[in-house]
Amino acid sequence: MRLPALIALTLLPTLLGGCLAKAAYDVATLPVRAAAKGVDLATTSQSEADENRGREIRRREEELGRLDREYRRQSDRCNDGRQDACQSARDIYAEIQRLSPGVPVERD
Repeated sequence: MRLPALIALTLLPTLLGGCLAKAAYDVATLPVRAAAKGVDLATTSQSEADENRGREIRRREEELGRLDREYRRQSDRCNDGRQDACQSARDIYAEIQRLSPGVPVERD
């Protein structure tokens, strides 16, 4: 009965040595990993910036498309003699002019 316990006690330091070394390594490198993670979260890579810019451009293009359709609709109503549609078309046109500089022009 003592033999298995004796064998376990002699192997225990060997088995725990790796665990203790790993734990010590983890504790020692924790501040460095935490600082690196903080820097990574605080900065934006060039690819992330490009993706964000592309999303913003697509959002503006979609908004301009929606505004253009509504402008045409209101212009048709204005041509039919509805004064409220004329004012609405002018307001929509002003919004289109405000958003247009933020969308790059595609070259042929």
